Amino acid sequence: MDISDVVRQARAANVRLVRFLYCDNGGIIRGKATHVEKLATRMREGIGQTLAMQAFTSVETLAAVEGMGPVGEFRLIPDPQTFVVLPYVPASASMLCDLVRLDGQPWEACPRTFLKRMVARLAEQGMRAEAAIEHEFYLARDVGGRFVPADQSLCYSSIGLDEQAEVIDAILAALEAVGLSVELFHTELGPAQQELSIRHAEALTAADHVCLVREVVRGTARHYGLYATFAPKPFLDQAGSGAHIHFSLWGAEGSPQAGKNLFYDPQQRGGLSQTGKYFIGGVLRHLPALVALTCGSPNSYSRLLPHFWSSAYTAWGYDNREGAIRVPSPFWGREAESINLELKPSDHSGNPYLALGALIAAGLDGIQQQIDPGEPVEVDPGNLSDEERERRGIRRLPTTLDEALDELERDTVLLEALGPLLARSYVAVKRAEAEFFREKTPEEVASQHCYKY
Repeated sequence: MDISDVVRQARAANVRLVRFLYCDNGGIIRGKATHVEKLATRMREGIGQTLAMQAFTSVETLAAVEGMGPVGEFRLIPDPQTFVVLPYVPASASMLCDLVRLDGQPWEACPRTFLKRMVARLAEQGMRAEAAIEHEFYLARDVGGRFVPADQSLCYSSIGLDEQAEVIDAILAALEAVGLSVELFHTELGPAQQELSIRHAEALTAADHVCLVREVVRGTARHYGLYATFAPKPFLDQAGSGAHIHFSLWGAEGSPQAGKNLFYDPQQRGGLSQTGKYFIGGVLRHLPALVALTCGSPNSYSRLLPHFWSSAYTAWGYDNREGAIRVPSPFWGREAESINLELKPSDHSGNPYLALGALIAAGLDGIQQQIDPGEPVEVDPGNLSDEERERRGIRRLPTTLDEALDELERDTVLLEALGPLLARSYVAVKRAEAEFFREKTPEEVASQHCYKY
């Protein structure tokens, strides 16, 4: 796909507006739109946006970040490969963008460029990453200014599939229309809570897919008088919603292990290789800081509770759904291609480019430093005694966004990976969000996250 291909497709679909979208430090998908008559020019020149937007918070305030004020701008430069015609709004299409400086170089505060840099680091080591996300969300109604679940269906209940069959079918059709391959869809633990899984893809494409899924699901649900919320904990008395990351490393083209799943070793328990174990070791070591990026909102920490199957400790295990990292059982006959790791402390309030990029940085550190993850945990780590957890090096994950940011600011590996400007702007945005919600009740926090995600 190049500029001429995009323009041709847009005109063939009678598109009038093309959205240039990006995901900001607050985890909000923002952008501007160009009329199709100016599409080719805008794709070459970009659309201007104030530098201040990477200091903009999810509560619509401006965090204090040097150089991100009223002076200066960056350009939204779209990736033609992400062009899609949006099936849920009239005469509209979208592309996902990189944030580019006026000299044409990638802006150091661009989350999508950060992920590209981490992908390049893997390539230098002869590796490439694939990822897929489990998207959990609620379908809700606005009743008297308050969001409530759209039905009272039970976990995995067919009643829920019946109750929302019409909107579910429309969502699936819309996802198919934008080229996404849906692998699973089912009701989840909470009333009107849904889960869908999209086929795995290269890391950058997987992060693009996260943004596209959020856009398509939310936009389609509105046609049925419903709100789709991906907030981590929209209803405090119900299950939280995650964005579990399934991740694998492969030998890159031209490397000695080209095309091979580097996490697979048929001689080891669960098919998990030593490389996979080192990757786990790196993620666990950096996890208290990593969650500042994968669980990016104050609301996230109402979800990360012991015994809620969302993970609350730096533990891993085979098919252990209370572990922060689960090693899922591979599929029969496809063991070599299906072995992967699942990161559970992750949700949609985190920027997917930052989440995946930081996950790569942490895991790569584990491989390079040969970090031992310790023995797998065979029980709910919350049921271990404090003494046993301490003996095994199992830590409680941060219980607030501020605690996670404290960990991030101490983590030299993740800070180096992010780079000074991106790290500084991200932390400033998140500190401002934490401060905004500090005196709010948990109910107020949940309510204010419900709509925006």
